Amino acid sequence: MTNNSGTQSAAKLQKTLGFWHIVIIGLAYIQPMTLFDTFGLVSEESHYHVPTSYIIALVAILFTSISYGHMIRRYPSSGSAYTYAQKSIHPNVGFMVGWSSWLDYLLSPMVNIVLAVIYLEALFPDVNHWVWVVGLTALMTGVNLRGARFVANFNSLIVFVQLGVIAYFTWMVYQLLAGGVNADGTLVNAKYQLWSLEPFWNEMTTIGALITGATLLCFSFTGFDSLSSLAEETKDTEKTLPKAIFMTALFAGVIFIISTYFMQIYFPNDPKTYFEDVAATQPDILQAVGGVAFKTAVLYFAIVTVMASGISAHAGVSRLMYVMGRDGVINKKVFGHISPRTYTPSYNILIVGLVALTAGFMDLDIVISMISFGALTAFTFVNLSVISRYALRDGRTKSTKEIINFVVIPMLGFLSIFAMWLEIEETALKYGLWWAMFGILYLGYKTKGFKQPAPQYHEFDDHH
Repeated sequence: MTNNSGTQSAAKLQKTLGFWHIVIIGLAYIQPMTLFDTFGLVSEESHYHVPTSYIIALVAILFTSISYGHMIRRYPSSGSAYTYAQKSIHPNVGFMVGWSSWLDYLLSPMVNIVLAVIYLEALFPDVNHWVWVVGLTALMTGVNLRGARFVANFNSLIVFVQLGVIAYFTWMVYQLLAGGVNADGTLVNAKYQLWSLEPFWNEMTTIGALITGATLLCFSFTGFDSLSSLAEETKDTEKTLPKAIFMTALFAGVIFIISTYFMQIYFPNDPKTYFEDVAATQPDILQAVGGVAFKTAVLYFAIVTVMASGISAHAGVSRLMYVMGRDGVINKKVFGHISPRTYTPSYNILIVGLVALTAGFMDLDIVISMISFGALTAFTFVNLSVISRYALRDGRTKSTKEIINFVVIPMLGFLSIFAMWLEIEETALKYGLWWAMFGILYLGYKTKGFKQPAPQYHEFDDHH
C-alpha cells in the first residue's frame, strides 16, 4: 500500500490536552509575576492608575479572545491567525499574517532566555553568559521534544507557585495597609483608605494616560493567543479551546487588577520616589514589602517562571511552523514533519532552539518591540477574519445576536487593537515593516509574481 502523504509523514499531532492543560500552558506563557516588572512604568504613564489601565487592556484582550473562539470553531487548526486570515480573507493575506506572527512567536522563547540570563548573571557574575544561554536553550528544547502534555505538566507546578507568590505578596501589602502604613512610611490618611476608588479614578485621571498604560500592559497578556496553535492537540477542540482562551485572559486579568489595586495604594505617588529603575521594579517592590530574603527567593524563582514562559512559547511557534510547512508555503519536508515517536513537530522544535541561541547577541528592548508588531498584526487580523468569514461571506447578520457576535464584538476588538497601533514604538514599526518587506518578496517568488494564491492545505474548505 502506498502512502499518498509522501513528504508529509504519516504521523499526526495527537489530541491529549484538556481544558486545564490549556489554561496552565497559557498562564505559564503570560507569566503572572510580570505585574511586578511593569508596575513602575505603567504607574508613571497612567498617572498612578495601574489597575484601571489593566481593566482597559483586559477588555481589549477579551474582545479579541472571543474572536479567536469564533475562528477556532470554524477552523480548528494549529495555524492560528495564519489559517484564519488565509481561509477567511485571502491565502496571501494569511501568509503575511503568519509571517508577521513569526516575529512574535519565534522571538518569545529568546526573550525569556535573555531575561533568565540577566537574572542569573546578577546572581552568578563570574559565569560566562554563554553557559546559561546554551544550557537554558537545551532545557527548553528538551522539554518540548517530549510533547505538549509534558509541557503542560512541567508548567503546572511553576504556575501554582507563581500564583502563591502573588497571593502571599498581596496579603503582606494588605497587612501593611491595614496597619495604617504605606511606602511613604506615613499613616494611610482618609484619602488613601484600604477600600478606595483612588487607584481607579481621581481628579488627575486622563483617558489618554490610561490608554498609554493599557498599551504597555496589553503585552502582559500575550500568550493567550498562542493557545490557538494547540488546536490539533486539544480534546473536543471546538468546545474546550475557545473557553480556555477566554478564561486564561480573564483569570490573568483578575489577578493583575486585584494585586495592583493594593500595590497602587501602597505606592501612591510618583514611582521615581520609590524605585531606582522605573522600568524594572520587581526587586525594589519585593524588598519594600517582604524584605531582602523574600526578594532573593522570588528572584531565584523568577528564573524558573521565565523558562516556563519560554517553553510555552516554543511549543506554540513550532506548531505554527508545522502548519505553514504542511500547506507548502515553506519547505514541507522539514517544517511539515511530525516525529512518529513523540508526535511532535521535532524538526521545528530544534530550529526554534537554534534561533533561541542567538539570545547571546540580542538586545532585549529591540526584541520586545519586534514581538509587539507580530502580536498586534495577529490580533488585528483575527478580528477582521471573523467579520469577513461570518458576516460577509456566510451572511450571518440575520439576527441581533449574530450582528453582536460577528460584527459588533470583532469590530470593538479591532478598534481597541487599532488604538494600540497608534501607541506602538517607532523601532517596533521600523523592524516590523522591514520583516514584512522580506515576506512580500518571498511571497512574490512563491506565487510566481502574485499570479496565483499562496499554497494551502485543504482540510477545511467552505462546505464545512
